[in-house]
Amino acid sequence: MNRFKIFLCIITFISLTLSTRAQEIILKPVLSHQALEVMNRTIVVLKDQHNRPIVNVKAQPYPGIAWIKGIEFQNGIIEFDVKGKDILQESFVGIAFHGMRDSIYEAVYFRPFNFHAKDPIRRKHAVQYIAVPENDWPYLRENFPDKYEAPLSIPVDPNDWFHVKIIIHNNNIKTFINGDPNPALIVESLHPNTGGKIGFWTGHKSDGYFSDLVITREGNSVLVE
Repeated sequence: MNRFKIFLCIITFISLTLSTRAQEIILKPVLSHQALEVMNRTIVVLKDQHNRPIVNVKAQPYPGIAWIKGIEFQNGIIEFDVKGKDILQESFVGIAFHGMRDSIYEAVYFRPFNFHAKDPIRRKHAVQYIAVPENDWPYLRENFPDKYEAPLSIPVDPNDWFHVKIIIHNNNIKTFINGDPNPALIVESLHPNTGGKIGFWTGHKSDGYFSDLVITREGNSVLVE
């Protein structure tokens, strides 16, 4: 009888362990031309001195996205490195997620030219959440001031690489910068959280550099062919 109980305990432990692991899958997409589907942009894939692939998204009018092919994402963690530049109104860089179509998605992006701005109002506009098409930044800023954008919680060089970590769980979205334990921005989603595509996002007349994308999927986030 004791052996049977021990056997049941072992089976239960293994089942719980496998169940927990099955709910969390870490993906490191290969960053190449073949792995990206580009909307309103052209891209160049470079290598740095450590042979690290870097996606350079070129500037064009209106926003553009380099979608990662084959990944459907709902809940989990998105991490990546990004670099913009300290030029006024020419650096809007971030990540799009829950993409239904090229015109329907959520995004968190940064305005590096506001990171160290002397104007305190501009500094408050460093990191931004949007959910297009209905909830783009002009509508959110006018109707919900300081709710969907915020200053950075730590100093960041606007001309250098910085690391972004976005935790998405149901309707809650938290954005962290360079390992800071305090989130730079916390918002509730304005988009039905039904899953969708992930892609590198740049704004109007803006280019950017992206690397080291890591996606931790939870629950019913699935990989699609």
